[in-house]
Order: sequence, then structure tokens, then C-alpha cells
Amino acid sequence: MTAMAPADALLALVEDDRRRKCDAIDAEARAQAAAIRREAHATARDRVRAAFAEERARRAARLAAARANLETRRRAAANAFAAAQLAAGLARLPQGLAARWRDDAARRTWIDAALREAAAALPAGAWRVAHAPGWPRDERDALAGRLAARGTRVTFDEVDALVAGLKVAAQGNVVDATRDGLGADRDETGALLLRALETA
Repeated sequence: MTAMAPADALLALVEDDRRRKCDAIDAEARAQAAAIRREAHATARDRVRAAFAEERARRAARLAAARANLETRRRAAANAFAAAQLAAGLARLPQGLAARWRDDAARRTWIDAALREAAAALPAGAWRVAHAPGWPRDERDALAGRLAARGTRVTFDEVDALVAGLKVAAQGNVVDATRDGLGADRDETGALLLRALETA
């Protein structure tokens, strides 16, 4: 063995120790780098998920706002259409009622409805019936006979200004089933007209 052999052996030992320590440091550094990468990937995935969730929430909010806006516009359009129909119907109501008064069957239905209301609202006894022109005398006489059988005397007055319909008065109370009386409560008439339009 030469004098250099122990020195070479010592150098080899130091070199092995350095390599082991370097390998350990390298392994630890790689492990830490892998952990950092995993954590970074997890953080990035969480951020992407959060960004997607935010975007979905924004999209859902925009869609809900658009649907609400559309529904508001639909309601506004439906209300405008109903208002236009109502205005047209109310404008045509006077002529329509006048035409019904001239039609025999429609007039009889009108008179029957008015007299049912009068019978419910007015006391029996003496009734005064103001009516529009066009109500035949035989129909009035038949009605007077029916009312007399129930204990009510009736006096008829034809009034040109009424145009269509009749008013029944007794003891200061009046049931107004004239054209103007039927159209006087525009809210109720409008509600009835809208209901009729909806069912039609």
C-alpha cells in the first residue's frame, strides 16, 4: 500500500458522503418542488372553479334579469292591448246597447234582467217605468199584467232622451237599466267587458 492509498480512500469517503448529502438535499428539494406544484395546481383549480362558478352565477343573474324584463314587457304589452280593447269596447258600447234595444229578443232579455233587479231592490206597490222608444205596447201590457199578479201597479212613460233601456222607480228608489245608466260605472262596465273579452 502506498502513501497515497489512505488519502485516496479518505477522498473517496468524503466524496461518497458529499454525494449522499447532495442526493438527500436534491430529493428533499424535488419533494418540496412537487409539493409546491401540487399546491399551485390545487390553488389554480380552485381559482378556475371559482371563476367558472362566478361566471355561471353572473350568467344566471343576467338570464334571470332578461326573463324578468321580458315578462315585464309581456305584461305591459298585454295591459296595453287590454286597455286598447277596453277603450274600443267602451266607445262602441252605446251603439251596441241601442242596437240591442231595437232587437226584440235582446230587448226582452234586457227588460227581464232589469225587472229581476227591480224586484229584488224595490218594494212592491206602485212602480213608475221610464223607457226608451221602441218598446211595443203589447210587451208593456203583458209585463203590467205579470206585475199586477204580484201586487205591483206599473205606470209607463216613454222618454225619447233615454235612447235605449228603462228606469224603474218606486218610493224614491231607482233601478237604472238605461243605456247611460248601464255605462255610468265605467270601472264595473270595463271589468265586465274585459271578462267577456277574455272568455271570447
